[in-house]
Amino acid sequence: MTKWTATSMKASNPTLVVLGYRRQIVYHLHFWALVAAAPLILVQWSLDHKLLAALLALFCVNAVAVMACLRWRQKYLFEGRFFAILAALCAVYSTAINGYPGLYWSYPVIASIFFLLSLREACISNILFIGAMAMVSFGQFPEPDFWRIVFSLALTCIFVLVFAWLVGRLQTELTRLATTDPLTGCLNRSQLADILNSQIQLRERYERVSSLILIDLDHFKAVNDRWGHVAGDNVLQEAANRLRRRLRDSDQLFRIGGEEFMLVLPETRQKDAETLAHQLLTTISAGPFLEDIQLTASAGVTEVIKGETWSTWLNRADQALYSAKSKGRNRTVTLRGSMDSDAPGPENATNLS
Repeated sequence: MTKWTATSMKASNPTLVVLGYRRQIVYHLHFWALVAAAPLILVQWSLDHKLLAALLALFCVNAVAVMACLRWRQKYLFEGRFFAILAALCAVYSTAINGYPGLYWSYPVIASIFFLLSLREACISNILFIGAMAMVSFGQFPEPDFWRIVFSLALTCIFVLVFAWLVGRLQTELTRLATTDPLTGCLNRSQLADILNSQIQLRERYERVSSLILIDLDHFKAVNDRWGHVAGDNVLQEAANRLRRRLRDSDQLFRIGGEEFMLVLPETRQKDAETLAHQLLTTISAGPFLEDIQLTASAGVTEVIKGETWSTWLNRADQALYSAKSKGRNRTVTLRGSMDSDAPGPENATNLS
């Protein structure tokens, strides 16, 4: 068992890390687009292209607004859609009135759309954009140049699409690897604090209760000592599978120690969590692991209360589990919460022997 404190949770949530990098990409794309587009407002105004100058000015205003919201409100304004619309309009209209100088801007527009929008939205947007550019190019340039333009735009779109798709797959896989235990497939500690905090917030705001169950396999060290670590790993995998089969889709299963598992049960009262803990311990002890390894488990159960932190909640579950182990194992102990974290509520212990 582990004494949990807020400072002991050093790992960052990988999902939040990815989101942070994405926001940096969005910020820099808007910043450098602003740097590139701002001087063109004066250029197009001097050429008496006032509509294009107005579109470029609106594009710059959008870029400033997005950067301001990202920096001071941590919010991604318009989710990149306004950027894509204005950038495409500027490129198409500039090509229509300026010819080749406007065409050159279409290639960075294609790439930026894939970075700013979801893959599906980016594909649809770029197909529409290339179609518009094709119609303008057909009337603006000689036929050989028209075909070169269409094919080069299409190839650029395909190349960036493949890159964006692979990056998305890589991001998903890296996030999965960073948030799950490679042996059992359970969630790991990286998201623990965020998930517990989300349940606490639901309790504070909407009176929606949640419960925790900590489960520890009894005498697991003896398994490693007698049958070896490979057998121990197989036992952990099978134990996780037995636990997972009894859970709802909304429940979340963590492996937080060598042989220790944690279950987060949304919308679950302490009494119902205690009943589930009995069922889970029975499931673990019902049949042998690897034909001849018989195991039992102990569990600590507690419900979240108002005004506490995630570490206090988890520490109370850990105290209940410690009590179950100290009272002979193969049992469930329920520890009721108290507003005074130093004075835990009464226990309810049930022996499964």
